[in-house]
Amino acid sequence: MLTKIENVWVLNPRAPLSLTQSQSHAVDVFYGCVIIKDDTIIYAGKPEGWNDDEGLAGGAQERQFDTIVDGKGKVLIPGLINCHTHVPMVMLRGLADDLELHNWLEQAVFPIEDRMTPEDVYWASKVGIAEMIRGGTTCFSEMYFHMDAVAQAVEETGIRAVLTRGFASSGGDGGAAKLADGLDFALRQRNGAGGRITTMLGPHAPYTCTPDFLREVAALAAEHQLPIHIHVAETAREIDQIREQYGRTPVELLEDVGLFGTRLLAAHGVHLNDRDMEILATRGAAVAHCPASNLKLASGIAPIGRMTAKGINVCLGTDGAASNNNLDMISEMRLAALLAKGISGDPTAMPAADAMHAAVAGGAQALALEGVVGSISPGMKADLALIDYQKPHLTPDANLVSLLVYSCRADDVTDVMVNGQWLMRDGLLQTIDEYEAMEHCNKSIRRIKGSL
Repeated sequence: MLTKIENVWVLNPRAPLSLTQSQSHAVDVFYGCVIIKDDTIIYAGKPEGWNDDEGLAGGAQERQFDTIVDGKGKVLIPGLINCHTHVPMVMLRGLADDLELHNWLEQAVFPIEDRMTPEDVYWASKVGIAEMIRGGTTCFSEMYFHMDAVAQAVEETGIRAVLTRGFASSGGDGGAAKLADGLDFALRQRNGAGGRITTMLGPHAPYTCTPDFLREVAALAAEHQLPIHIHVAETAREIDQIREQYGRTPVELLEDVGLFGTRLLAAHGVHLNDRDMEILATRGAAVAHCPASNLKLASGIAPIGRMTAKGINVCLGTDGAASNNNLDMISEMRLAALLAKGISGDPTAMPAADAMHAAVAGGAQALALEGVVGSISPGMKADLALIDYQKPHLTPDANLVSLLVYSCRADDVTDVMVNGQWLMRDGLLQTIDEYEAMEHCNKSIRRIKGSL
């Protein structure tokens, strides 16, 4: 299968020199075409530069392509990567508003989640995946439960995902059964869905996992070469609790128990001191910045300017729809850039190119997918999104990178491709009956609310 996207403006974040590069990033912008063979990009550039040695093109006539997409009036970007979310929590959207994190969890979230079945999680995942695809997201990093149901939804919808079964050390067995379940899921599902699913281990947070439990997680992660996804330094209350219990910060605790033996993704990182940042940078960890969720729960604003200055890879996530209240990575880019300026007093903080990098290439690095996605380059998987910029709020078109970050909306996305498969064409989802999924999701939450 040979697909050509032509007459299109391509925005491509330039790959960093290393994982610790901290200077501002650049985005290559060019007008031309992108050619995809099966699931892989084989050319991206000006039309006259395309010349295939196997004779597939080379002065290419239209009949040589199975599909030709006219991208006139559109921008082509690498698919956005949501590095921290809990997709099935779309079921709780609007039901747990205006609470502090720990009260939010204990009073509103846990009572509903305790009643969620695998079928509930499956249909809620489909609703969330539909929302993400409509906003140009092609990959997400998930931590939840009933994860085989999430994996089934990923398999059926065609999206890419990094899946993690979240667990803690609670329970009579000290969390051993949950850890065993999390490891079993990670080993069974990694490289699933034709390679679209990869996996991590997911200890929930330092305040829900004992140090001995985290040491066991670290040993298993190293033995099976699994990355780790964990909530870290999300609230001031967490910092106080960990310091009172263990005499150190959450990040220092993670270092003490050996959790940096494999690649680590730290969600939130709102309350980090300089020593914490130095540890994360030295250990090659990434921080998933979730600005909307952190604001809504009044957790604070992550110091991403200081993080990037120390060489930490900062990526972006939405968190769950119960605390955001959406899964819109385009709005997350804009908010991240604006907050960076507002809290620093520096209008040059997190320019548009840096925000785009965090949502694309930075996300790929954080999820151990660099070299697979995050760039429109030959050899990369064809995870792409087309955006219609011929709209009043996207006019004039003099600076397309600025338009993407500061002016674009999720509903400007028209077409989405993952692994060379179209998941949305001209605004129509190709792999999901979203109305069926929404109906099931609404029935589920009504049943659960009626049982409370």
